[in-house]
Amino acid sequence: MKEKKNIQLVWGILLVLAGIGVFFRIPQVMPKLEQIGHFSSESFFIRFCFYLIGVLLVAGGGRKIIAFFQKSKIEP
Repeated sequence: MKEKKNIQLVWGILLVLAGIGVFFRIPQVMPKLEQIGHFSSESFFIRFCFYLIGVLLVAGGGRKIIAFFQKSKIEP
């Protein structure tokens, strides 16, 4: 049972790191996408979606981490 909890903590940390990675990657990817004619008119929407994915990853990972530490407080 303890192994499953530890896996959830690791998964939460990985989600947070993936979300942070998305935030660092967006400025590098967007100029390349804007060079493609089809995507240049949808630049704002694509940027919004990337940032939304990053926020959701960080929030989901944060929830898992917080839940792990709250449960570890309750259980001896």
